Amino acid sequence: MPEAIRKATVKPPSAQMIRVPLREGRTLHHDMEGRHGAGRVVMRTAPQGTGIIAGGPMRAVFEMLGIQDVVAKSIGSQNPYNMIRATIDGLNKEASPRSVAQRRGKKVADILGAKPEEKTEDAAEAADA
Repeated sequence: MPEAIRKATVKPPSAQMIRVPLREGRTLHHDMEGRHGAGRVVMRTAPQGTGIIAGGPMRAVFEMLGIQDVVAKSIGSQNPYNMIRATIDGLNKEASPRSVAQRRGKKVADILGAKPEEKTEDAAEAADA
């Protein structure tokens, strides 16, 4: 087999694709940082209606993924290739509450914590008992 064909077929593009879990289908689950070379990217969740607040190459990645609300800042390298790779590195680190709960052997509610209304009801029930 010629060397060029072997190198071209080592890892198909479908094997390089990543799955990015989104909260409510529009934003990230948690704040994160991605690094590649001297480039560093900080990505934060955003409330609904914020839009994509990010520099050029990062904006393209977020739009392609369908992320609607995110705030991102690039620190360090201004090289667009390193910014994209750092963005993808950070998105690789994102974990959904479901995956964290499964990894820890807990329920999703334990990971997210009780909502404020539920805490007050639980406290009222404990006081009644």
